[in-house]
Amino acid sequence: MNKNVIMFFTIIFSLAGSYAPMLMGEADIFSIWAILGGFIGGIIGIWIGVLVCKRFI
Repeated sequence: MNKNVIMFFTIIFSLAGSYAPMLMGEADIFSIWAILGGFIGGIIGIWIGVLVCKRFI
C-alpha cells in the first residue's frame, strides 16, 4: 500500500474532524470535542486511504 496516500487522507480527515465542532459553534479548536473529532476523523481517513489504495493503486 502506498503510505503517502493513506497519510494524505488521514491528515485531511483529521483536520476536518477537528474543525467541524468550530463550524457548529460548539467549541474552540482546543476543546475536547475538537480533539475527539480529530481522532475520529483520523481513523476514518486511514480507513478511506486503505480503501483507495486497494481500489486504485
